[in-house]
Amino acid sequence: IIYDVACQWSIHFHERVDQSYHLSFPQSITILPAIGKFHLSTHKLPCFARFSLNFITGAGHVDGEILETLWAPFNKISPTARSMTLSHRKEVLDDHMRDSNWRKLVGIGKSPLLQKC
Repeated sequence: IIYDVACQWSIHFHERVDQSYHLSFPQSITILPAIGKFHLSTHKLPCFARFSLNFITGAGHVDGEILETLWAPFNKISPTARSMTLSHRKEVLDDHMRDSNWRKLVGIGKSPLLQKC
C-alpha cells in the first residue's frame, strides 16, 4: 500500500485491523507499506531503504503519486463543483477523470519515443 506516511501508520496496522469490527484480511496476505517517491524525499533517511518503491519486488517503475498529479486540473473545476449536488458533482468529476484518461490513452502514440526513425 502506497501512502505518504506509511512509515507511521504501518507500525500498528495489524493490531488496528484485528481490533476492528469492519476490517479483516486473510493471514496469507502480506501488506507491504511504501511511500511515494515525491513524499519519500521529505522523510528521514532510514525511511528510504525501508519504504522506497525502488526496493519492493514487483513494484515496477511507479512514483505512487498519480492522484496528486490530478489536483491541478481538478482545482479548475472545483469552484463550480462546490455548488452542485453530491450526485451531480460525482458525475462531473468522473467525466473529467475519464477525459484525462482518454487524453493519456490517445496521446501514447504521439510520444517521440514511439516514432519511427
